[in-house]
Amino acid sequence: MNIDMIRAAADRLAGHARYTPLLSSPFLDEVAGRRILVKPECLQHTGSFKFRGGWAALSALDPAQRARGVIAYSSGNHAQGVALAARMHDVRAVIVMPSDAPALKIANTRALGAEVVLYDRARESREDIGDGLATAHGLTLIRPYDEPQVIAGQGTCGLEIAADAKMCEIDEAEVLVCCGGGGLTSGIALACAADQPGLTVRPVEPECFDDVKRSLETGTIQNNDRRDGNICDAIFTPAPGDLTFPIMARLCGAGLTVSEDDCLRAMGLAFQRLKLVIEPGGAAALAAALFHGEHLTGDTVIATVTGGNVDRPMFTAALETLP
Repeated sequence: MNIDMIRAAADRLAGHARYTPLLSSPFLDEVAGRRILVKPECLQHTGSFKFRGGWAALSALDPAQRARGVIAYSSGNHAQGVALAARMHDVRAVIVMPSDAPALKIANTRALGAEVVLYDRARESREDIGDGLATAHGLTLIRPYDEPQVIAGQGTCGLEIAADAKMCEIDEAEVLVCCGGGGLTSGIALACAADQPGLTVRPVEPECFDDVKRSLETGTIQNNDRRDGNICDAIFTPAPGDLTFPIMARLCGAGLTVSEDDCLRAMGLAFQRLKLVIEPGGAAALAAALFHGEHLTGDTVIATVTGGNVDRPMFTAALETLP
């Protein structure tokens, strides 16, 4: 896994993915006590950065292999990214999704033409289900984060952050990334290390689902005991990936955690001040930037907003946090 793979993925994504700009608000700066720049990947195709990795992975497949179809497992955003990329390549997609995933994500994945297989995330293993279906039907498994071409695709988000930071003459800043298995975090870290090394990437996770934070602290991969029970469904995973963790251990700063209330408040403020619709997991980095400044250094923080696929009741709860 290296910067050349990320640059190659960027070439394949050209004309397909959206270049999302860095946004700012003086009101958010006041809340945070420093300059906050927001990378709104909620504006990406399918409402999250996951389209980048889905397209990168499918477009890198041998045409004959791709024609047999693909399978992925996801709580919703990787599902939609792979489903859209598969539809654009005119190939079959089977997506394994938890039955308690947001209804909007399940509906959107089906609407994009994918076959959805639901499972109980508390009792069943999505990895086992995905592996079994891939073998039975000759499908290529595209993992959500521990997949080189997926990491490369997510890393293109980091190329954009580095380029925009350079244009804004930002030589040093902390880049906060909503983190599940680490595909986006490690991809952005590789890109920033190559193109703007003064940017320090830091993963942000929900409280009680902080496997990456603990893994970085101990130097070994740590697991989460729980598999459900948090509104940030998009960014909790059993453990960081075997591919992503060494990259994060080498290039990332210390991890941060945020509460559910932090994420809801960040969602409300992002809508009020930036006119962005964000899902809870996609708001984690912004929540850390706004409400946990005691753990940050420097005058500028770049926060990724990684997804905007939120059901109405959850978004209503976020708006109710506004004064």
